Amino acid sequence: MVHIPITPQGDTEPAVVRDIQHYMRPGLLQLPSLPPLSLYVHLPWCLKKCPYCDFNSHEFRASASTGGEVPEQRYIDALMADLEAALPLVWGRSVHSIFIGGGTPSLFSPAAIDRLIGDIRARLRLEPDCEITMEANPGTFETDRFRAFRAAGVTRLSVGVQSFNDQHLKALGRVHDRAQAMAAVEEAAASFDTFNLDIMYALPGQTLPELEQDLQTALAFKPPHISIYHLTIEPNTYFAKFPPAVPEDDQAYAMLDRITEMTGQAGMARYEISAYAQPGHQCFHNINYWQFGDYLGIGAGAHSKLSFAHRVVRQVRFRDPTRYMDNALAGHAVAQDDEVRRADLPFEYMLNALRLREGFALQDFMARTGLPLTAIAKGLEAAERKGLIERDMARVRPTERGFDFLSDLQELFLAD
Repeated sequence: MVHIPITPQGDTEPAVVRDIQHYMRPGLLQLPSLPPLSLYVHLPWCLKKCPYCDFNSHEFRASASTGGEVPEQRYIDALMADLEAALPLVWGRSVHSIFIGGGTPSLFSPAAIDRLIGDIRARLRLEPDCEITMEANPGTFETDRFRAFRAAGVTRLSVGVQSFNDQHLKALGRVHDRAQAMAAVEEAAASFDTFNLDIMYALPGQTLPELEQDLQTALAFKPPHISIYHLTIEPNTYFAKFPPAVPEDDQAYAMLDRITEMTGQAGMARYEISAYAQPGHQCFHNINYWQFGDYLGIGAGAHSKLSFAHRVVRQVRFRDPTRYMDNALAGHAVAQDDEVRRADLPFEYMLNALRLREGFALQDFMARTGLPLTAIAKGLEAAERKGLIERDMARVRPTERGFDFLSDLQELFLAD
């Protein structure tokens, strides 16, 4: 799953409840049409909080009050209350993709996932080919469990392997080992027409040959899609307090070059900065993020980005699962509701679109932001001068150098 970076704020009180008329009032932007809409569903619990994880995930601790089980039914009740309250904001729009992320969504039973998807279908119009992705952890793997998720309506599984090396899995604090990872990927391959493997590199103590071995193991399963992430030390994580020794930048770059080489030899194309896919197996949900499409996020800490004729709005739900359930069931799931400033839209757009190998169409920039091309002319000129992009009259693409220095490229579009 991708992380949409937004500056976190406090969530002590519910955001002001606004009706649809507030969002539809005149404004400075002119969006000629609305982009595709996706739905993100956050299931926040996990077996164990990983030391590198800065997502809104919460280690589940069994207690007398929970009966020793994740509160599946109450949480889904809260999700549906959240969704129903948000329906006026997306009325009449079809959903092109659903992503069930976490946490560890595969902690939920197949019966609960079946209910969740059924309840969503009852409230939203899904496109006939709607992609429904769910994240799964090999530590929650049981025989036939993935098949049951498929039967519940999941069309694409994303398996959080991270590594096939027991030593590295232990260093990452993962709850599964190599054998469990292998078994989980085998069942994912047998159960789904398309699936994704999450792999990490530049791990504590990892060498280039060890990275190659990890990738060889992954590619042997012939995965349609691999997401490969550089281990980063995020603030407010265990690794931030106790940093492990990780490979130097030069070695990490060598690992990335080898990743691109090996996936290319296996027929996979790098279509996004961290994503490699066989033809026809790109993740539509993530592409919609990168193309500055819309997404409604429900669940604890979930983020939304929604477009209207004259504005773009971001929302954030309450982060704490118990607090989220209480507020959502009372009709107040939203903790933050902010209109994106006109001056910030170019950077927000570029933060996403420049992650794609194909970049973006100039026409799409205008359609998704409601801004004229003059809003990015200065940034494009500077990026081209530095050799970070190539462009023609219709399209802008990051160069190889632009991909290598993506943060520098994106920063050229920050508001003055």
